[in-house]
Amino acid sequence: MDYRRKKKLTFFTIGLLFLLSGVEYAVILPTIWRYLQTLDAAPYFLGLALSAFSLSGLLSGPLFGHWSDRTGTTKKIILFANLFEIIGNFLYFMGFSKWLLLSSRLVAGIGTGAGSAIFGFLTRSTSPDDRATVFAAVMACRQAGLLIGPAFNIFLRLCDFHLGPFVVNKYTAPGLFMCLLWILLQLAVVFMYWDLLPLERGKSKESSTNQSREEEDEQQHVEEDNDEEKPLMGSQEVLGSYGSVVASNTPTYHSPAASNATLNHISPPASPVPPDSHEPSSPFKNFSISREFLREEVVVLLAAQFITLFNQTALETMVTPLTQKYFGYGELENSIMYCLCGVEVIAGFLFVRWLSRRVAERVVLAIGLTICNISGVWCLIFLAKPLGGFPWQLAEFIIGVFLQVLGLPFVAVAQVSLFSKVTAEKTQGFSQGVRRSVGGLATILGPLWAGGLTDNMYIMMGVMMALLALLTMMLAFSYDRLVAPATEEQVDDSDSCS
Repeated sequence: MDYRRKKKLTFFTIGLLFLLSGVEYAVILPTIWRYLQTLDAAPYFLGLALSAFSLSGLLSGPLFGHWSDRTGTTKKIILFANLFEIIGNFLYFMGFSKWLLLSSRLVAGIGTGAGSAIFGFLTRSTSPDDRATVFAAVMACRQAGLLIGPAFNIFLRLCDFHLGPFVVNKYTAPGLFMCLLWILLQLAVVFMYWDLLPLERGKSKESSTNQSREEEDEQQHVEEDNDEEKPLMGSQEVLGSYGSVVASNTPTYHSPAASNATLNHISPPASPVPPDSHEPSSPFKNFSISREFLREEVVVLLAAQFITLFNQTALETMVTPLTQKYFGYGELENSIMYCLCGVEVIAGFLFVRWLSRRVAERVVLAIGLTICNISGVWCLIFLAKPLGGFPWQLAEFIIGVFLQVLGLPFVAVAQVSLFSKVTAEKTQGFSQGVRRSVGGLATILGPLWAGGLTDNMYIMMGVMMALLALLTMMLAFSYDRLVAPATEEQVDDSDSCS
């Protein structure tokens, strides 16, 4: 199978994985509270169950990302992580006690850590220009899962039978359903997912497959000679943090004499070239967490990840009690509202995918933050204490939710894409794990914050607005730094022009 087809199937499988993560959220969330009530669980158990899923994902993300960086592979990581999803959802299906259900969400959450390795893989296998487009498509897949997930509940709520010693009803069926879907995804990963080489080497591999078997040995020597004549950095390889060259984990074998001869004909590198070795160097050699994550531009992007997810989950928590209080909405009305929001989010991701090809990511981020600020001010004025009669209150609510949902795709895609460019590519899996852990912390704290202040809306929304204002100021002061590091080719061009 040629490289291009493998890449398409691999990306398709990644889309399926994110689709299932959205489906799982949308299938389990509507019924988990009543499920807990059948198990005589106290109200606080709902918060524990939802937080447990985010907590285990928060802890497993950096570990899976580190594993990906050290090995340069993701397929085994995905297969391993999906086992936790399968086991966790089966435990959810069993549902003998509230503690087993809590444990099931804790176990299933570990599987979400594979997302860190996947984002690292996407960073290494896409060009910087196409990265925002790819990330937008992946995120849209999860939103599509959130959109179609409630439709499955229409059928799952009709389940009422026994499967051996287990009862299959509208509460346990979502766990069995997701367990089966994750098993099917395992098969898709086995047969449709490949650990593609990084961008430049992937292209080399694609062209090398056209060589005949009879010339294989001879071609190896030719390729070694060609490698020695190439410059140390291709046009697609970018500088990592602090000017270090981001290179593939795949080792190349050079003759020391030939390498030295080649070095005489090119400009000296910024740092000494390490001696060639048959063993690939560790991606974490000379890696410093403080130097990598305490830089101004990285702090801004991590703050964007935390604040936007904190506000999003807080508003999600607040919406249901608000609609019940002012509009008398039940499950059906709320489901329709979430579906409409899902359509808006998917349309937003598609628009951002188109826009990111035409403007820089920091412009997209600024647009998204502007929309979020407008939404925050609107909610603080009109949702904390709705004005007017029923029609006006409903209109105020719809506009506030529309603006909040509209800004999310802009901020989400821009900060993920920029984060992949301002952090070192060779440790991208670990870095994405840290980013997702920051987001996981936000998804834990956001519902806790909103849940405790549903009767004090001004305080709740005031703090959320203050966080948005802080983030906006951080973006304004650091706007010039939110760019990808210059490539070696760009540096050479600028030197030649000066």
